[in-house]
Amino acid sequence: MSWLDAVQWNADGLVPVIAQDVSDGTVLMMAWMNREALQATLRCGEAVYWSRSRQRLWHKGESSGHVQRIHAIRLDCDGDTLLLSVEQLGGIACHTGRRSCFYNVLDNGDWQVTEPVVTDPARIYGSTDDER
Repeated sequence: MSWLDAVQWNADGLVPVIAQDVSDGTVLMMAWMNREALQATLRCGEAVYWSRSRQRLWHKGESSGHVQRIHAIRLDCDGDTLLLSVEQLGGIACHTGRRSCFYNVLDNGDWQVTEPVVTDPARIYGSTDDER
C-alpha cells in the first residue's frame, strides 16, 4: 500500500490539514489538500494546499512570500487529518495579516479578537482575497 493510500480522503478527494508552528506550537491555520497537493508538499518541502474557492493548487506564500517550510508531516490515528509542523517564514500565516488564523476567542458568548494585525493585508496582497 502506498503512503498516500493510508490517508482517508473525503468524498471530494480532500483531507483537512492543520499547520502548526514548529518553534512554539501555535496553530497557524487549517486548509485542505488533495493527493497532488500532498505530493507537491513532500517534493518541494513547503506547504502546497488545494484552494477550494479557486479549484487549483495553492503554494502557501505564492502571493505574500510567507511560505511554510515543512519540518514534519503527521497523519492522525483515524487517517483523516494531517498535521504539518512548519516554519512560518515571514511570520504571517493568515490572509488578514495576523500570525494565526485562530485569533477569535469565545468569551461570555461573544467572539473577541485576541491577536493584532501584524501587517495590513492590502500591503501584502493588494486585496485580502489573494491567499484564501
